[in-house]
Amino acid sequence: MATLENQVDAVLDYHSRTKHHLHRFAASLGYLDWATQPDPFRTFDGAQTIALPLSAERLAQARYDELYSLGIAALPVNRDSVAALFELALGLSAWKQYEKTRWALRCNPSSGNLHPTEGYAVLPDIQDLNSGVYHYLSRDHCLERRCTPRREGTDRLASILGGSILVGLSSIHWREAWKYGERAFRYCQHDIGHAIATVRYAAAALGWKAELLDVSDSMIAGVLGLSRKEDFAGIDEADREHPGALLCVGPSGPVEPGALGGLSPKHKGAAAIDIAGLHEVMKHERWEGRPNLLSPDHTRWPVIDFAAQAAWRSEDALDSDSAAASRTYTPPAPSWSDSSASAPRRAVDLIKQRRSAVALDDSTSIGLQTFYGMLDRLLPRAGAAPWDVLPWPPHLHCGIFVHRVDGLTPGLYLFLRNPDSEKKVKSALSPSFLFERPSGCPEHLLLFRLIDGNFRQQAQVVSCQQKIAGAGAFSLGMIAEFRDSVRSKGAWWYRRLFWESGVLGQVLYLEAEAAGIRGTGIGCYFDDAFHSILGLQDNQLQSLYHFTVGGPVEDTRLTTLPAYAHLSPDRR
Repeated sequence: MATLENQVDAVLDYHSRTKHHLHRFAASLGYLDWATQPDPFRTFDGAQTIALPLSAERLAQARYDELYSLGIAALPVNRDSVAALFELALGLSAWKQYEKTRWALRCNPSSGNLHPTEGYAVLPDIQDLNSGVYHYLSRDHCLERRCTPRREGTDRLASILGGSILVGLSSIHWREAWKYGERAFRYCQHDIGHAIATVRYAAAALGWKAELLDVSDSMIAGVLGLSRKEDFAGIDEADREHPGALLCVGPSGPVEPGALGGLSPKHKGAAAIDIAGLHEVMKHERWEGRPNLLSPDHTRWPVIDFAAQAAWRSEDALDSDSAAASRTYTPPAPSWSDSSASAPRRAVDLIKQRRSAVALDDSTSIGLQTFYGMLDRLLPRAGAAPWDVLPWPPHLHCGIFVHRVDGLTPGLYLFLRNPDSEKKVKSALSPSFLFERPSGCPEHLLLFRLIDGNFRQQAQVVSCQQKIAGAGAFSLGMIAEFRDSVRSKGAWWYRRLFWESGVLGQVLYLEAEAAGIRGTGIGCYFDDAFHSILGLQDNQLQSLYHFTVGGPVEDTRLTTLPAYAHLSPDRR
């Protein structure tokens, strides 16, 4: 068995091995093998299917700005609210079509729109939904009942969960590896982070909390049924699911009377959930359904399996003090308003209209207060979505290429998300940088001007020569406190750093939509070329994800179709 130190070395080696370089990309096929393209939708044949209503549109009272202020009355836990949660977190947002080719878009973004993330619900008996473990099939907005507890199991489940439900997330690495090869493990972790954020935002729209459970991978696999060898017999190893995250979700305050019908039992927070007891219950219950085969053949990428094994979170790696560490820094509420902001927008509309920009117009600028408002949303606040879902303080900061922000000199900037990291981060960057605060910048936003200049070309180059990175109002790279974090906490922390980057990216996606522009995540970048611009000499800090924001250019060749037009009218 590998030692903890060897596991850390393995994930650090994986990260180094899968860097893109200016004259060499990380290993992949280099072409798309369409004959083996994986099915984007997992199904469980033989499992009972429960159709869900499209109830998210009933959340008209939830405004986008209220997602951050605990201003939404909690709705009861019932079939309609569970349906709305999954619709906004993991459901389809539209279909796109070009000539005879059609593909789905989802509320949770994904690298290459490949969607390695699968979603699950663990429910007690609630109004119009029986207890059990369910897989969420986004294509048809339905739940597939995998586990049906007996009476004793149902009672035990109710006792453990109270008024909470659990949302589980898993990854199918092959879906990303099919296109991206060895770098795919990184992208799967980005996508888990995005999904964590979409679950938290969806919960906030219902007036609910969502908390990431501090639990081992084997427990997650056991609770969700991912480790059931008998169910996955005959399924290629590449098509199997790897445990990701488990979240406790439920009402966080007074329930709005009569809203969506039903009652709300007492909510249990994450700390009160007995996962070991839940795991024990699930081992003795009846499971149904066999997963579909995703591809007729597969290309093997052993390094992904090696990284996944090294980053596996065992029972011995549980981080008992992580929750206490999350409250070391809470910034003040913003003391300004953006006079250019439009009228308040419905949260449902912004969540559903989120898209990844395919091109930016190379001309749109944004206001300074809009820019500061976006940065402010990247800071954690107690009890406010989405950062309260993560039980640790910020470990990621932003190196920002400012191209067109009115009132801000173009150039390279540093945005620190945790003041405790200021000395560490600054000392790792080039000593030639200015480290000057922009005039008029709110005091709690630790934004530093490093060097003036037009960095549009450099932004494009480091993002794999993609023009979109230099054509926006700004682009950024998310810089993680990397080496020491992984070595001190364990190899499993490697995944969590990527999760944080995905949450950060999801905030930027929604903030861009709220500002009337658009953003896109960029997973293809030249790692060390970006580090060189910042003056980084080793792996103490590492870039994990890039992002760009600006005025979108729509592809008029594409037709946009409704997400669920194929469902019967009574579900809409």
